[in-house]
Amino acid sequence: MSQDVFSEGFWDERYGADDRVWSGNPNPQLVDRVAGLRPGRALEVGSGEGADAIWLAEQGWQVTALDVSRVALDKAARHAADRGVGDAIAWRRVDLAAWAGEPSAYDLVSAQFMYLDQPALTRLYRQLGDAVAPGGTLLLVGHHPVDHRHGSHDFPDVRWTPEDAAGWLDADEWSSIELATIQREGHLGTMHDGIVHATKP
Repeated sequence: MSQDVFSEGFWDERYGADDRVWSGNPNPQLVDRVAGLRPGRALEVGSGEGADAIWLAEQGWQVTALDVSRVALDKAARHAADRGVGDAIAWRRVDLAAWAGEPSAYDLVSAQFMYLDQPALTRLYRQLGDAVAPGGTLLLVGHHPVDHRHGSHDFPDVRWTPEDAAGWLDADEWSSIELATIQREGHLGTMHDGIVHATKP
C-alpha cells in the first residue's frame, strides 16, 4: 500500500479534482447516534468537505473540524457559509498522524472512516478518547474488514472490527462502550460499518 494515500498532497489532489467528492450528506451513523444529544463542543475529525461538521452546527453544536487537506477545508468553509453556519465551525488543517491532542476538550468527538495507517490510527483513536470531556461521547465509525476492497484501492490498515478499536481505548475511562456492525447500501454496493460508541462518566 502506498503511503501517498495518507498525505496532504494526495487529498488536496483528490478534493481539487471534483466539485464534490462525497454526497454532501452527513454520515448516517453520526445522525443516528448524535441527533438526541444535547449540543455542546464537538470535534469532527477527518472532516473532508464538511458535511458532518455542517450537520452538527445545524443541530446547535460548536464545531472544530480537522482535516489534512487545505483544499477540502476551503470547500467545506464555503459550503458552511452557504448553509448559514460558518460562524459555528472552526476549520483547522492538521496532520492527524502528528496531532498533539486536546485532552478533555470536547463533549462529542466523531471520527468517520479515517484513512491513517498503523500504528498512527491506534494512537489517534486513543488521543480522540482523551479529548472527550467528562460526560462526553466518542463516536468512531470505520470500514469493517469484511469489506475487502474500496473502489479500485485496497487499504487494509484503515479497516477494523469494533472489538479491535475498542481494544485501543482504556476501558476504565468509560462508563459505557457500545460496539456494533451495521450493514448499509453504498455507492460500491453493500458495505459494513464498524461502530464504537463510548461515553465517559
